[in-house]
Formats: sequence, C-alpha cells, structure tokens
Amino acid sequence: MKNKSDKPKTLKPESGKLKTGQLLDLTINSLNEDGFGTASYEGTPILVAGSLPGEIIRAKVTYVGRRETFARMIKLVQRSPDRLPTALCDKGLSCDGCPLIQMNYPAQLTWKKQLVGKFVRRYKTLEKAVLHDVVESPQQLNYRNSAKLVITGKFADPIIGIYRRNSHDVLDIGDCPLHHPLINKIITAVKAGIKKGKVPIYNPKSEMGLLRYLVIRVSETANRAMVVFVTSERSYNEIHHLAKHLQAAVPEVTVIDQNINGSSGNVIFGQKDHFVTKEHVLPAAIGGTRFHISPRSFFQVNSGAARIIYEKVREWGALTGKERVLDLYCGIGGISLFLAGKAREVLGIEVVEAAVADAEMNAQLNNIRNCRFKAGDVARLLGELREEGEKVDLVVLNPPRKGCDEQVLRETAAIGPQKIIYVSCSPQTLSHDLDILAGLGYRTTEIQPVDMFPQTPHVEDVALLVKMKS
Repeated sequence: MKNKSDKPKTLKPESGKLKTGQLLDLTINSLNEDGFGTASYEGTPILVAGSLPGEIIRAKVTYVGRRETFARMIKLVQRSPDRLPTALCDKGLSCDGCPLIQMNYPAQLTWKKQLVGKFVRRYKTLEKAVLHDVVESPQQLNYRNSAKLVITGKFADPIIGIYRRNSHDVLDIGDCPLHHPLINKIITAVKAGIKKGKVPIYNPKSEMGLLRYLVIRVSETANRAMVVFVTSERSYNEIHHLAKHLQAAVPEVTVIDQNINGSSGNVIFGQKDHFVTKEHVLPAAIGGTRFHISPRSFFQVNSGAARIIYEKVREWGALTGKERVLDLYCGIGGISLFLAGKAREVLGIEVVEAAVADAEMNAQLNNIRNCRFKAGDVARLLGELREEGEKVDLVVLNPPRKGCDEQVLRETAAIGPQKIIYVSCSPQTLSHDLDILAGLGYRTTEIQPVDMFPQTPHVEDVALLVKMKS
C-alpha cells in the first residue's frame, strides 16, 4: 500500500501560488543558462537542480520568489539517457555548485556549444562566425586548484562550504570531487584544528567571532598549497595555533596568511594581510611559464584548460617577432607572458595595482624583458596610447564576466590593430561586445569554446576578430 504522504499535494493555496514544501510531479523540458532543469506547473516556471531534459520527476518546492520558483528532486520517475548510471557525488541533488554533474561528459560539451550558439546567433553580425566544438578539459574531476569557502557553525562542529542558493545557509561540501585532493585534505585538517583550538567562528548576525572564510590555492606542479584564513580581527594566538596544527597535518601547506576583514557583507577579502609563514607566494606554472601567486591574485582555477586557452591565443595571434601586443585586463600577466616569446613587445594593462605588481614579478621570474605592465583605468590608458599614435598589431581582451565597457571597445578599435582576440567567461557578454566591435569595423571569424569548468554550466570562449577593409 502506498503511503498517502508520497502523493503530490496538488491543492494550491488560496492566492493561487505555490507553497514551500509542496510536492509536484514535473516533466523537465530543458536546461536554463545556469544548468537548472526547467519545468512548468500550471503556467509557473519551476527550476530543479540536478534534473535533465526529458526526465519525469517528483520534486519538493524549496523557494517561491517573484520571478523564480525552485524545487528539489526527491524521486526520479523517468531518467534521461544522458544521466550517468552512478552519481559522481552524493551531494549532487543538494549542491548548486555543479548542476551538470549528473550528465555524462559528451552531453555536457554538446549542451555548452548550444548555449554559446544561442547567444552568438542572436546577432546578425555574427552569423558567419565559425563556432567550433567545445574543447574538453584535460581533467573533468579534481581540476579546481582553488576554493573560496564560508566557515560557519560552532567551533565544536564547524561547517566549511558554500552558500545554498537563495539563502544564507551554508552547505558543507565535504570531499568535493571537483577540488584538487589537497584542497579536501586541507578542509578536513582545518575543521579538526578549529575543534582542537576552540577557535570562535564569526556570526554575521551578531557580528561576533573570528573565522569567516577559508581560501585555498594549490600548485599542481609544485604539490604545494597556500591557505588564507579570513578573520574579523587580528587575534594572533588562535590563528598561530591553527596554522601550526594545519602544517603538521598537511606539510604541503607552505604559505599561510591571515587576512583581516572587519566589514559587514559578503566581500571575502579585507585589505590587510599578516603572514604566519616565511613564504608569501605560491609557485605555479602553466606550460613552460612560471608564476608566483599572492593571496589575492587572480589565477585560473583549471590550469590544464587555461593552457589550452593561452595556446589558442598564441596560435591565432600568429606572431612573427615584429608585432606590438596589448593585453587588456592582463591580471598577473598570464597571456602577456605566454605571447612575449613571439612578440616584439607586450604591454599589459590592468586596473588592480596588486595584480600589476605580480605581473612584473612574474616577468622577472621568467627572465622576460619585452613585457611592460601599467596599472590604471583601461579606457583612459587606451586613450593615451591612441593619442601617442603608436602602432599596435594585436589586442587581447580578457575582461571580467560583465564584459568590456563600450568606451574600451571604441578605444580598442580606434587604435586600429589588425587582429583582436577576445577571451571571455560569459557567452552572453561576449556576443554583445563582438556585435559592438562589428559596428566598429571588426569581423568575428571564429569562436572556440573551451570547457574550463566541467560539471558546471560555465564555459570559456576565445574569439578571433579581424579588421575589415574600409
């Protein structure tokens, strides 16, 4: 006999809206841009993490908002042929971090190409651009070399993980299959150290406590790790003893930093760093290029996929040693240093001064002398270069997810390079910016998606643009 509680609650509240906790039988129609399965219940769109197109599921409503309603799958009635026979993670249905982890990898790549194409084909100016198949990541699991995690709970039972969607609850991610194994080992050791030292954990409601965030970076090439404890105040003793415990448990941790963030809100890093260890930087490498990474440096989370992207930029640049290259939003100099050996000169521009300092250090580390870096507003510095009238042969654009300000695109076109290579982590903003560049005289010929983030809906793209004849 079936339990009555298993039956979907089809009665709706008087307002006609869904209720949290309501059970629904749903047919999944598609995946949205965030990788959530989408269904419709009496005209209301429902988003379900971990579900795949074509599946019939039973789900419980977890959040009812004005624009979005979310549900959690509690029973799979009819499975998709793209679903893996065995789950790769036991938190796959509760964790929003990797909503595609239930899907086999070839199907993920196909879906990501369709996602990029969806945005690209919105613009007539991009109709003739060749969209290549997605290049797969060298590793589909254990590829993440960094993690930024929330610490919450009590010191007797600490929780280290990520925020659940639409809430301030933190999901303890445990032995995450996307993380480098050393990251998971460090998380386990930090939990034990918090318990042993009775380290107070920060409570954002009361604004009391010490530990706020745990940031980990791993160098695969050196088999070393950097750990940053983000705290609400200095409090030397607790962090000193926690660091001592961590290094005893995980000797691969060679850099430990205490970052002070006394502000409210969800910004992770504060402005003050106090190193517990003598070492202040983590050595890493992509291809034959070496890097020193400081605690707040941006560095690609998937080194293997980053190398594919850098090599594609170098291939499409087709440099002969005579060219002057501009690398805009250069960060710590990854692409600049990769191109330097084939260029006459590379100038990297970045708004973050600390990143420029890292880029200069990395150029010295690799004995590269034809790279210069400038810190400042990208549009303003481009305008100054244009006024100086110096010739530029290639411009590389690698902006944040929001894309380029239109003034940056206009100044780039005004400089008049023969080629522009645009690297983007957002197909939506990439397509928008490529359309603007088309109006400024640059035709997109090819787009190469690269799977920087397996098991997630994110995809990196490299686009090649050439100057049109006037």
